[in-house]
Amino acid sequence: MTSVPRVSVVIPHLNDNAELERCLARLDAQSPNAPPFEVIVADNGSREMPRAQCPRAVTTTVVVETRPGPGPARNRAAAIARGDIIAFIDADCRADPEWLANLAAAFERDRDLDVIAGRILVDSAIPGRPTGVEAYESVFSYRVKLFVERDHYAATGNMAVRRRVFEAVGPFDGVSRAEDRAWGQRAAALGHTIGYEPSARVSTSGCTDFAELAQRMDRLVAHNHAERRSNARWVLQSVAMAGSPLRDLFVLALSPELSGLRSRLLASGVLIRIRTYRAARMLQLMGRNWSPQHLASWNKLS
Repeated sequence: MTSVPRVSVVIPHLNDNAELERCLARLDAQSPNAPPFEVIVADNGSREMPRAQCPRAVTTTVVVETRPGPGPARNRAAAIARGDIIAFIDADCRADPEWLANLAAAFERDRDLDVIAGRILVDSAIPGRPTGVEAYESVFSYRVKLFVERDHYAATGNMAVRRRVFEAVGPFDGVSRAEDRAWGQRAAALGHTIGYEPSARVSTSGCTDFAELAQRMDRLVAHNHAERRSNARWVLQSVAMAGSPLRDLFVLALSPELSGLRSRLLASGVLIRIRTYRAARMLQLMGRNWSPQHLASWNKLS
């Protein structure tokens, strides 16, 4: 590695040492085409600091951010990044061998490209035999191309940005907002270009069961409620959410992310169940606003 890396890889971490170790191992195994890079792990209050996992072939620095949330953790690491490009990946994600090479190549091809959203795949615990939750997530949890084109943001589980652009846009928000969406939309409003690069791939494990998926959905509902425009609009969105499986069953049927009837049927069941759950939780917020307490308990949920 050269003394000045071209890319700084930022990983927020909270109580997930085993996944972090796998993530770091895949970064160590980047292809010879990868640009020179460093790794910065930002711990966000773990019970056990990940220092034993972090001595790697690639230069790895561990920093601590006490303000809860992956956004502040990413900000802490980005503040000491030395690369011209900052690449964000989550601790439970595993990069393809050509991940960094493909990110760098995309920036080289298009000098006007400011932010890249890479593809995120969901691995099954048993390859080729996804559970219903895993099958559902492989289609709906990481629709990165849609996030870029419709919502103007990149999911921070696989995102790269020119460092000068990150500094111009400013830091990620804390746990009170969906920090990747808020940051990306702020960048887009400032005129920065966000592109989707499917060759820059990482994979992650799906939720282990419906309860874990529901917990993740609670966080999404809480973030969306904090940004709602009006209560009347929120109620209409709740009703639309309850009816959304009628549309998205067709998405499941045609999705290239799934193969075979079994996985599509299992995913369909989870789709109906999680959307009904999400609609109910949205309507509950009209009677009792549980979202601030939920978001404030970030570290306790992990």
